[in-house]
Amino acid sequence: MDINQPQKSRRRFLQTSAIVAAGAAFAPRLFAAGTPVSPAPLMKRTFGRIGFKVTTFGLGGQASLQWTPENTDPIAIIEKAYHMGVNYFDTSNVYGPSQVNYGKAFSRLGLVPGSPNYDASKRKSIFLTSKTMLRFGKGGDDRKSVLGNSNGPAGSKALDDVRRSLSQIFGDGAGNYPKEAWLDMVLIHNLNRMEEVDALYEGYANPDPNAPSIGALAALRDVRDGTNRTGLNPKNEKLIRHVGFSGHNDTAVMMEMIQRDSEDLLEGMLVAINANDKLYFNMQHNVIAVAAAKNMGIIAMKVFADGAMYTKKAEWSRSVAHVVLEVGSNELPASQLIRYSLDTPGIHTAIIGIGKINDDPAQCQLSYNLKHAQIRSGELGEAQRKEIESLAVRAKEGKTNYFQKAYQDLTPPREVKMTRNEKGAVISWHTAYAGDAAIDRYEIWKDGAKIAAIPFMPQTTKKPFEYVDKQQKATTGSYVVKVIDKKDRIAEAMV
Repeated sequence: MDINQPQKSRRRFLQTSAIVAAGAAFAPRLFAAGTPVSPAPLMKRTFGRIGFKVTTFGLGGQASLQWTPENTDPIAIIEKAYHMGVNYFDTSNVYGPSQVNYGKAFSRLGLVPGSPNYDASKRKSIFLTSKTMLRFGKGGDDRKSVLGNSNGPAGSKALDDVRRSLSQIFGDGAGNYPKEAWLDMVLIHNLNRMEEVDALYEGYANPDPNAPSIGALAALRDVRDGTNRTGLNPKNEKLIRHVGFSGHNDTAVMMEMIQRDSEDLLEGMLVAINANDKLYFNMQHNVIAVAAAKNMGIIAMKVFADGAMYTKKAEWSRSVAHVVLEVGSNELPASQLIRYSLDTPGIHTAIIGIGKINDDPAQCQLSYNLKHAQIRSGELGEAQRKEIESLAVRAKEGKTNYFQKAYQDLTPPREVKMTRNEKGAVISWHTAYAGDAAIDRYEIWKDGAKIAAIPFMPQTTKKPFEYVDKQQKATTGSYVVKVIDKKDRIAEAMV
């Protein structure tokens, strides 16, 4: 029996109690009257190599903007976020009326080019992202499993979604939009399988206007650059400023998406990240690390696991009944989940859907979420992050991230090979995938002895890692490549 166990238990209780106390008083149902609104100016972070200064809280385009409960005004939610200083706004072509709601709000706010009240400086002060789930810019109808979907007409392609977004947000909703209108970023949305990555990159390196099919990336590049390499942008329009992608499910697929990008077209990534992430094939030690190494703008989503941390079932939201109007509890303060996601290395902003607002900050989800998004990256420290993880696992026994691939432990290095040349034995490999701890290093072993230790770096391209054993030019000798994580666990692959 451990005679120190009572003290350890008491210490854990006090630590957990401190975290609960820090957020419980401000949970939406538990606000004290007169809780102050977040001070202005709001905290901002540089959005990767895009360079825009984004507020740490971004307005999500779902919740009441997509499925609007009775007695709720989605336009008022957007307007209030704008007036409170939020400058990152999210929507999508698959979010029902969300884009139309943005159009109505932006018209009233003077953000629509060509309108009498338009203020160009106001429009430049915000960052607007929409999304498409369509995988092709042209063709691809013979591959229905990877076509994707849209709220647009049957047969729509990626650029149809871009123009539809512009029309619904800045135009008449019937296909027309001002010449000066633009989207700050379009994300390829909800990437899940390697076949989708194949489709998206079709024609990327050498687009051929006569090809029967062209992936969405080449098409989006044309309307970003004002070129017509694909034949799909005959007016040489510049409709968007940046291109990115999103994913909820498979971190390995998302890593592949980044690694194939030889032209650094992808500048943004929207990724699911919450305090139960490490219970699944985690994002934070895998794809987020890769995106950060390429200095991409990274947006967190599913901070509350789409409400599954609280009252909602762990399933996709499909109707107004799924909109969570009250987030937070004594046991799991929503403030701590917000802080965890925004504290994750690499994250710049977190989009959070708003179910309701209120003139009284004590009853306003927007005021609450915005208040607790005022956090510096790295502020929590590893001990506090672990304490928040210990709270989050209590929600549905940690089975909250229905959208995320099941847990996978540290894997061996992949595609390990050995070739010989005049320099010696060349050992090559592709990245291992991390389990619930970050990778620390690779080691090269020869004939049972360690000959090299190589600090871990995220693999950002399809070029494999290499180590040259200059002492071995003969045909003898066997090699093992080991990967070691921060918990000193090892996985290995023999050449």
